[in-house]
Amino acid sequence: LISGITTTIYISVISIILAMIIGLVVALPSLSNNKFLSYFNIAYVEIVRAVPLLVLILWIYYGLPIMLGVSFSPFVSGIIALTISESAFQAEIFRAGINSIHKGQHEVAGSLGMDFWKKMRFVILPQAIKVVLPALGNQFVYVLKMSSLVSIIGIADLTRKANELVTTTYRPLEIYTFLILEYLVLILIVSYYVRKLENRLKYK
Repeated sequence: LISGITTTIYISVISIILAMIIGLVVALPSLSNNKFLSYFNIAYVEIVRAVPLLVLILWIYYGLPIMLGVSFSPFVSGIIALTISESAFQAEIFRAGINSIHKGQHEVAGSLGMDFWKKMRFVILPQAIKVVLPALGNQFVYVLKMSSLVSIIGIADLTRKANELVTTTYRPLEIYTFLILEYLVLILIVSYYVRKLENRLKYK
C-alpha cells in the first residue's frame, strides 16, 4: 500500500505546478482593460469549475482520444484533468491576490515607466504571492486529496493500491483505515511546510 505514495505525490505536485502556471496565465490578461480577455477569464473559470473532476477525468481518458485520434496514458490523462480543474481555482486565487494590492502600487510602477507585464513581474506579483500563499497551500492539499479519483482509470496511486488489496485480502476495514492515515500524514506534512513558508515570507 505504501508503494502508492510516490505516485500520489508525483501526480499531485506536477498537477499543482502546471495549474499555477495556467491559472496565472488566465488571471493576468483579465486584469487588463481588454474586455475580450476579461470575458475569456470569466468563461474559462465558470465552465471548468462547473465540470465535476471525476467526469473530466473520464472524458479526457475515454473521450478526448476519440476527438483527437491520439491515446493518452492513464497517468497523462490524470495530470491533464487535475491541471485543468485546478487551474480555474488558481486563476481566481491569483486574480483576488493581485486585486488586493493597493492601487498606489500600480500607480507608482506606472510612473516609473513600467508597462503592464513589467509592473506585474517586478512590483505586483511578488506582493500578491505573499497574500495568496495560504490559499495556494490549501489548494495543494485539495489536489492531494482529489488525486485519489485518478485511480478510476487505473493509475496505481494510494487509492488504487488499497482497492487492489481489498479485492485480494477481503480486509476493507484495516486497509481503508490505513489509507485514511496515509492521506492524513501526507496532508499534515504539506500543511506544516506551507505554514513554515508562509511565516518565512511574512517577515521578509
